[in-house]
Amino acid sequence: MAASSSTTLVSALAARGGSAETALGIRIASVLFITVLTIVAAQFSIQLPFTAVPLTLQPTVVLLGGLALGSRLGSASQILYLAAGIAGLPVFAASALLPPGPLRLLGPTGGYLMAYPIAAFVTGYLAERGFDRKYVTSVAAMLVGLLAIYAAGVAWLGMFARSGDAGAPGLSAAFFAGVYPFIVPDLIKLAIAAGFVPALWRLLGRSR
Repeated sequence: MAASSSTTLVSALAARGGSAETALGIRIASVLFITVLTIVAAQFSIQLPFTAVPLTLQPTVVLLGGLALGSRLGSASQILYLAAGIAGLPVFAASALLPPGPLRLLGPTGGYLMAYPIAAFVTGYLAERGFDRKYVTSVAAMLVGLLAIYAAGVAWLGMFARSGDAGAPGLSAAFFAGVYPFIVPDLIKLAIAAGFVPALWRLLGRSR
């Protein structure tokens, strides 16, 4: 692992573009690609009967985007995603329980969504320090990003989740509704996705 490295996979590809215009085009296309991939991932969701939080591939895409793009471009892709949702475009997961359009950010799952730029940033920050070069460190970087999503999601969900007969909001109910059902699926998806960027680095190295 090169701790002093500041080159991400997308930066390395952009550097091979030849001209400054081509390099810029590669960066813009990469950001847009992750934004669109986040939107597509939202369309394949599973609504669990005991929670308003849907199971989607979005967290994995967010973290993978941060790993490949780096902190600034990774977070930019998710800011663009949220901006599309605020503008009213149908980019969020379909749900009969959650508010539609921009109001989704104010609903129970708003904390998860608003954490996407932060999660992409911290994952990308670690990638810029060489965590994206090996599988184990890629897993570590993505785990840090996943924790950021869970932390923000649970804190926000805690204001909506109800626990006990008194109906008082609480973190305990938020963990049961927004963390425990998703830990194993998220870890499985993360374990699979974490190998992508190191594999692309190896291919890039062999193509030099």
